[in-house]
Amino acid sequence: MRKNPIFATIDYNSHGVQHGYLRLPYSRNDSAWGAIHIPITQVKNGIGACALLTGANHGDEYEGPLALVELAATLKPEDVSGTVIIIPFMNHPAFLAGTRVSPIDDLNMNRAFPGQPDGSPTQKIADYFQRTLLPMADVVLDFHSGGKTLDFLPFAASHALDDPEQQARCRAARDAFNAPFSIEMREIDALGMYDDAVESQGKTFVTTELGGGGTATPDTAEIARKGVRNLLIHAGILAGELTIAPSRLLSQEDDDCFHVTNHSGLVDFAVALGQSVTKGDLIARIWDTQHTGILPRSVFALMDGIVTARHHPGLVQPGDCLAVLATEATP
Repeated sequence: MRKNPIFATIDYNSHGVQHGYLRLPYSRNDSAWGAIHIPITQVKNGIGACALLTGANHGDEYEGPLALVELAATLKPEDVSGTVIIIPFMNHPAFLAGTRVSPIDDLNMNRAFPGQPDGSPTQKIADYFQRTLLPMADVVLDFHSGGKTLDFLPFAASHALDDPEQQARCRAARDAFNAPFSIEMREIDALGMYDDAVESQGKTFVTTELGGGGTATPDTAEIARKGVRNLLIHAGILAGELTIAPSRLLSQEDDDCFHVTNHSGLVDFAVALGQSVTKGDLIARIWDTQHTGILPRSVFALMDGIVTARHHPGLVQPGDCLAVLATEATP
């Protein structure tokens, strides 16, 4: 296996606070010997667990970056027992462009794992996480939200795993994050995901979906800030008491949760986020945008459940995920 060209300007073995970059050489038209600089902060004090915290895996999702830039600017070594590695802009090129995927190679970071050390920039970043950062970590938090094309109820998520001990660890960490909703998630497209890369190494993993629409609100940003501190306290890295509020537990059990449209057009939603529906209820109508005088196509609920996600903004194409349902679960 070839060596990854990414170089960290911080020393992972040194104690204290370090701010630096993951430097990826990238020769381009306007900079022959240029580089992609991904900001990184490490706060290390003594022996203890290591937490790896990431935002902007997709570049148009903002709650994670907001929480993590603040944490990187304020966390002190004396507050920490162990190590905190903070990367607010995991897919930095996509973040700067405000796009889901990288504008450099048009790849989705969250479908690029395990990556390639001699691949495109996104594949090199994925490989560096896979082979350098993840082996150091005990607990991993990867912030997501809906970006420009989805809107979510604010939830923290874990996955159903083959190892019951690991699944229990992930559930406990998810519940400690304490978003308004907690969910055991089924992924619609898991191939190449960072989630799987983390979990396959046996790590404790939490992810989120916090709002969407290509922006952050005061409420969703505060959920992210509270959640990351709760998780660090739960991991024994920060001292203090968890800040806990009521959280509803949801479950996504099968493909019927995902409602995909076969048609393009203007979406006319009949249900709102958080609303309960019964199998057969109208979820949305899709109006033709090329002609008038045509009745809309209707999309009906495939199951009983709660609307946890919906498409954003108002136009859809065939194959788009229109809405996602989940069921209430027993704690």
